[in-house]
Amino acid sequence: MANVLWLQGGACSGNTMSFLNAEEPTVVDLVTDFGVNILWHPSIGLEIGHQVVDLLESIIAGKVQCDILVYEGSIIQGPKNTGTMNYFCDRPMKDWVSELAAVAGFVVAIGDCATWGGIPAVAPNPSESTGMQFLKKEKGGFLGANYVSKGGLPVINIPGCPAHPDWITQILVAISTGRIGDVLLDDYHRPKTFFTDFVQTGCTNVVNFANKVDGGFGKRGGCLFYEVGCRGPMTRASCNRILWNRQSSKTRANHPCLGCTEPGFPHHDLVKGSVFKTMKYMGFLPQEVPTGNSKVGYYMRAGFEKIMGGVENILGTDQAHKETSI
Repeated sequence: MANVLWLQGGACSGNTMSFLNAEEPTVVDLVTDFGVNILWHPSIGLEIGHQVVDLLESIIAGKVQCDILVYEGSIIQGPKNTGTMNYFCDRPMKDWVSELAAVAGFVVAIGDCATWGGIPAVAPNPSESTGMQFLKKEKGGFLGANYVSKGGLPVINIPGCPAHPDWITQILVAISTGRIGDVLLDDYHRPKTFFTDFVQTGCTNVVNFANKVDGGFGKRGGCLFYEVGCRGPMTRASCNRILWNRQSSKTRANHPCLGCTEPGFPHHDLVKGSVFKTMKYMGFLPQEVPTGNSKVGYYMRAGFEKIMGGVENILGTDQAHKETSI
């Protein structure tokens, strides 16, 4: 059995709502089939007031074991690093997190606010918000660059605004069943199972995108999403492999990808006062090229993914999902 404590800081509860809608496995499956014991959750926990304080103090004292500390929302450090902008159970939330992270078996940050600081950390950042172990692309965050949990891993980051529900539940299953050691993390501590392919992988518009970048079809060709800010070619996430609600994704619903699983999110422009910056160029920027492919190789892969996207639309995505599940 794995004891899970879920806390919430500078957040909108979007990741909680996503978590409660998980399907493979569901939250009920976590409890009944995978031995997950939810010690407390701010939305579904039964304890209130001093009961929560007693639980947190018992965990810190070693009387109750916390196998997984899940944190949603930014760590609010302001003003002047006092943390008094975010009180919880008579103390700044950041103080609870610091002590709980020291005794937790594993720490999992859910959503962009917890992983990179998210929208609350956009400059000028008056709340002094940060992520658990990153502030945007800079490693360190609240717990520090060298933090590792008692289980020997750094903070496991599940980004997204919100994170896909099955990314969350499948990581909790991997930890509770002792298989987290098989999960490889990338440089931003994201599980490679979900954050290796670009969102463009499986996108039904991928060939149009390749044509537009090459310029072969002139102004009549190409993917219009890219011209209005789609970040699918440079955002690592399995949104077009593990579909949302088993039905669709942003790009399949005719909306540009906002790049919400990357540490630069939200991509803001302070000069223009825009939080969600769109791109006004054609082609790749050198630092955002999907690496490891020649132009010909990329086009060949793009064509294959277009075919696979069509097959998935006809047959469903169950098989693709099984291949990417932990």
